[in-house]
Amino acid sequence: DKEKFLKYERSPIHLLESLSQEEIDNLLNDKIFLKKIDKVEQLFNSYMQEGENKEGDMIAYLSMEFGLHDTLKIFSGGLGMLAGDYLKQASDSNKNMIGIGLLYRNGYFTQQITKEGYQISAQYPQKFTHLPLQAEKDENGLWRKITLSFPGRSIYAKIWRCDVGRVPLYLLDTDIEENNIEDRTISNQLYGGDWENRLKQEILLGIGGVRLVEELKLPVVLYHNNEGHSAFSSLERMRTYIQKNSYSFKQAKELVRSSTLFTTHTPVPAGHDAFSQELMRTYLGHFAEQLNLDWDEFFALGKQGEEKDSKFSMSVLAMNFSQYVNGVSKIHARVSRDMFSYLYKGYFPRELHIDYVTNGVHHSTWASKSWLEFYKEDWEKIYEIDDSLIWQTHLHEKKKLVEFVKNRLKQDFAKRAENPQLYFQTIAEVSEEKFIVGFARRFATYKRANLLFTNLERLKQIVDKGVVFIFAGKAHPQDNAGQGLIKRIVEVSKMPEFLGKIIFLENYDMYIAKHLIRGVDLWLNMPTRPLEASGTSGEKAVMNGVVNFSVLDGWWAEGYVKEAGWALPEEKTYESDEYQNALDAEIIYDIFENEIIPSYDYKDEKNVRVKWVEKIKHTIALIAPHFTMKRQLDDYYSKFYNKMFERFA
Repeated sequence: DKEKFLKYERSPIHLLESLSQEEIDNLLNDKIFLKKIDKVEQLFNSYMQEGENKEGDMIAYLSMEFGLHDTLKIFSGGLGMLAGDYLKQASDSNKNMIGIGLLYRNGYFTQQITKEGYQISAQYPQKFTHLPLQAEKDENGLWRKITLSFPGRSIYAKIWRCDVGRVPLYLLDTDIEENNIEDRTISNQLYGGDWENRLKQEILLGIGGVRLVEELKLPVVLYHNNEGHSAFSSLERMRTYIQKNSYSFKQAKELVRSSTLFTTHTPVPAGHDAFSQELMRTYLGHFAEQLNLDWDEFFALGKQGEEKDSKFSMSVLAMNFSQYVNGVSKIHARVSRDMFSYLYKGYFPRELHIDYVTNGVHHSTWASKSWLEFYKEDWEKIYEIDDSLIWQTHLHEKKKLVEFVKNRLKQDFAKRAENPQLYFQTIAEVSEEKFIVGFARRFATYKRANLLFTNLERLKQIVDKGVVFIFAGKAHPQDNAGQGLIKRIVEVSKMPEFLGKIIFLENYDMYIAKHLIRGVDLWLNMPTRPLEASGTSGEKAVMNGVVNFSVLDGWWAEGYVKEAGWALPEEKTYESDEYQNALDAEIIYDIFENEIIPSYDYKDEKNVRVKWVEKIKHTIALIAPHFTMKRQLDDYYSKFYNKMFERFA
């Protein structure tokens, strides 16, 4: 029941719950349906059975967010998508891994756009009975919990389990009766509340995550901190070694370091959480004593600088207690070495222990069914396939996108009571014959979503050649500048000359992402250099043969192949961002007019866009295989995990 499925936000559990007895009886007598169910169950059971044959030591992967499916709202953007894809691949590769995160009652937020283009951040609680979760219970049927010490009180968190295939993801939830009202809301919203609440969340994830492992008696050997949010895990493990095993501080530190990996995800300072001395003393004052340190020695474990009012940085703490540290692309590793060089006096940045593993994406999550058929044998077999078949496959996905965009705009326009005439004028311009460009990601200012609007006259010349730009993305509720970018796009989209040629889709999620990265012709990315640590949306696009045009930063600096896309140079020409933006905008307009549009417009006698198909083939054969999550997972094992298992032992 497709309509019902969409109505219930594609939640299988919600859909099943809504069935009447009559509908259930009909299904039980439907032989075709039962045959399909049996086949699915057989495939699933044989897949899961393999999970009993996992080899090697166990790894705990700690992350503040995991993007698995839109129905489980515990993610906001790229960090969560990466973590979700990582667990999926660990399952497919049958690795001995668990995930640890938090279960948020309200998720991140639902984006609503007003007529004027303002972003409203709406909160809707998740109904946990509709989520693919089960309670972790002990032998007496009681819910397993962990306990944390907060000022003047203890707080408790329940443990939930979500099976990501063969890999269990454990989630902590403080919304229980044993806690006071204030503590019940700790796990209310991803990145929600003030700095004090953020500190509580990170204590819950890091310290609580290690206590979860102890409570469930899991044989974890390595801890992988996905970003600095979970860095308190090292302090809790130190406390255990010192208090329970009577190791000295230095012995404990060597053990913790040799079994901890820290992945940093951004060179943007706002992405590295830091807390005041006052907050730290309030919530973690007792930890100094338990580690046999005075307060200044304890605070120095994460102190950002020498100044008196320096804050406690989670990234500095993570660096201090990790054998290996990695960025998420080659350039990002270099930028991170420069960024953290102040911690290692007497060393050149290039000598630091910060390596890299370039991000990848989970292939079967993001590649459409029609493209997956082509990949059964060998990526390079794509060259043997007839151009017209490749084009028809792309066109099939493009038609689905066009239909999706029209339906979505109908809903969005109705919700904000737009003039119906505006809707019909907009959708009249959207068709599979047009050249469709996608730009969808988190709306942080360094992503430069407004770069295209630098010269509206030039942009008009481009859209008049049959080009449609589709934008989507959320700005953080406190990021006024990011929200301003969204407002500007909505304003431009309503100008008569840009109606239906500039489109903004609200409430960007995995469902929208899948339609865009499969159906657009070109994926556009224009970040400020060198602030794009990796970026994975473009990688998802290449899995569907979608051509990329981006700055040579993050993954694209490693992925770019001249025959398969376009690039802005890595080097900056101007120190001034204003001048650099103006220059980049002019180069983008020129490349669109002189290279991209002519390549797309060229057709052979069979009406196939052969030059574009050539780029699709090069994208699939030369770029896509290097950016799968399988390659990323293998890199983590060969570069870090295997060496760490050995060293720790």
